[in-house]
Amino acid sequence: MSQADLKKKALDYHRLPKPGKLSVESSKPCSTQEDLSLAYTPGVAQPVLEIAKNPAKAYDYTNKGNLVAVITDGTAILGLGNRGPLAAKPVMEGKAVLFKQFAGIDVYDIEVNAKTPQDFIKVVEAIAPTFGGINLEDIAAPHCFEIEAALKKSLDIPVFHDDQHGTAVIICAGLINALHVQGKTLESAKIVCLGAGAAGIASMNLLVAMGAQKRNILLVDSKGVVHKARTDLNSFKKAYARATKLRTLEEAMAGADVFVGVSGANLVSPAMVKSMADKPVVFALANPNPEILPEKAKAARSDLIMATGRSDFPNQVNNVLGFPFIFRGALDARAREITQPMLIAAVNALAELAREPVPASVLKAYKLKKLKFGPDYILPKPFDPRLAERVPQAVAKAVVKTKTPKKTAKQTKPKAAAPAKRR
Repeated sequence: MSQADLKKKALDYHRLPKPGKLSVESSKPCSTQEDLSLAYTPGVAQPVLEIAKNPAKAYDYTNKGNLVAVITDGTAILGLGNRGPLAAKPVMEGKAVLFKQFAGIDVYDIEVNAKTPQDFIKVVEAIAPTFGGINLEDIAAPHCFEIEAALKKSLDIPVFHDDQHGTAVIICAGLINALHVQGKTLESAKIVCLGAGAAGIASMNLLVAMGAQKRNILLVDSKGVVHKARTDLNSFKKAYARATKLRTLEEAMAGADVFVGVSGANLVSPAMVKSMADKPVVFALANPNPEILPEKAKAARSDLIMATGRSDFPNQVNNVLGFPFIFRGALDARAREITQPMLIAAVNALAELAREPVPASVLKAYKLKKLKFGPDYILPKPFDPRLAERVPQAVAKAVVKTKTPKKTAKQTKPKAAAPAKRR
């Protein structure tokens, strides 16, 4: 399909037969006078009074327990940069479709015109009572770190920045399996990460939590290697500053076991890949064009395992493997926050699932004759029906193991009720 054809098809998809990708539908009948009296006045007064007496009843009488806000300020839209909140709306609607399609979760997309992180935080805090969870999306670093930290502290519902933690979960799951296939371990792997924004920092943090050694990680940003002599580093980059004489990406990649790219197109050369250690792993995840195309990387090294963010190559690192199911587990367990143990549980569930035999329904969905764990299959496919059970269950179990009361100066959480029913 040509670029012109793709553009027309995409625009028609969003415009026809009616604009946008979302609509609101009633979950209760409202076709008689009695229905009307129950849906609104006077019947609606009864749940109002119950919730006023006990806020936990909102999970029984409203959609709060299955409703997530997908919220953005439009400052970092899908590799398209700062295009503003209104331009981000198609992406937020798309995210809502994925939540519903893969995990049965309802979403309101909310685009916020906020001049400062503090303004954004205030807006989210003000509307939070409506929702069972908050998914932050397409917010530029380093503001995204500040916003997420403040909201996690002040709210008593899960707050999740998918560009950070969703990406990190899928990268970690794929990398664990890729290293396994290559006969290497996370603990000993030398890792180069190109991109020091939300996805890069969060991915390295999660890898370290799962056993990677900081001394083996080289973080590279637009100015080169993040090293201790630099004076332009924010606090998040400083955590990965190394005492090293290496300065360029080319120097950093020599002898590396792993390359993780969350940056931009065509920044890695075949020569850089050739300089890596035996049996390297290359995750070139920039979209739509990766840091290096698979055919160029494989021409340089026949012994590598390659992953990209694209569906037209093997081993797609796709966030849809994570965020719907992480939220499903969090909502079902009535979690107050999404914790690191929950993320690690999701990583392990995804990694383990990819090692199991692939169901016939998956082969049919992707028009494949066979699919087996190995160099070209290190992550489950998004339409694998087992994801909807395995990942939420793992996340929910992690909630139960680590559940502690979370109180804030602004709110206190009512006593936990039974887990929310799936819809």
